Amino acid sequence: MNKPYSFSTDQMNGIVEDTYAKILNECENLKKNTNCPNEQVVALLSVIASNYAITTEKSEN
Repeated sequence: MNKPYSFSTDQMNGIVEDTYAKILNECENLKKNTNCPNEQVVALLSVIASNYAITTEKSEN
């Protein structure tokens, strides 16, 4: 089992906060430039998140 991970306070106040702000900004840019609804942004973020999700697929033989 993996040990739980937490960002340090310095990371939370630095790179994590910066990354969060950049993602929000880019989502707003996407909406502005494409007139897409929030649901489309959520769908895109879900696809991106799935690239980082742990998968526990069982092989079917």
